[in-house]
Amino acid sequence: MVLPAIAGALALASPAQAQYSPGYQFLKAVKDGNGDDAVKLLQDHSTTLVNSQDITTGESALHIVVAQRNLTWIKFLCQQGANPNVADKKGVTPLVLASQLGYLDGVSELIKRGAKVDVANSTGETPLIAAVHRRDIPTIRVLLKGGADPDRADSSGRSARDYAMYDGANSTLVQEIEKNEKPKGEREGAARYGPAF
Repeated sequence: MVLPAIAGALALASPAQAQYSPGYQFLKAVKDGNGDDAVKLLQDHSTTLVNSQDITTGESALHIVVAQRNLTWIKFLCQQGANPNVADKKGVTPLVLASQLGYLDGVSELIKRGAKVDVANSTGETPLIAAVHRRDIPTIRVLLKGGADPDRADSSGRSARDYAMYDGANSTLVQEIEKNEKPKGEREGAARYGPAF
């Protein structure tokens, strides 16, 4: 009597894939590079699916494709409404990750798509500080031209300019910062008088 009941329950059980959330399935499709499944999931579900995050790490689809250095997917996800400023559980945004990896095309595209250049991770490291640590001059230039603040300090109280000074006051890093930084009033997050429209 018990055996037929178990057999019946197993016959009615849904396939394993159907037991996962659409967000999980979407992130898996992105990670696996399965464009057909990702597009179908986006079409079948709400627009918020594109910003799904892994429940363990907090990584979004943008984090995944930045780590894979896949510019085509970055563009596609942003066109679908992916938030370029979403942070994982360590406070790492896709732009911070791209800067840490030295992924210049990703940095440029994320800035173009509205990524905030001065958002820091949980240790206060901004994309510019990450680029200075790597001595990545092309990424430093792009971030500064995007409005990054070379004087924004991390959790230890040091800024990108401070870290650059470790190589000497006349180092290439310091020269790049001085040559490419925007005036304080034009940097991201600069205080402005009056309403912003």
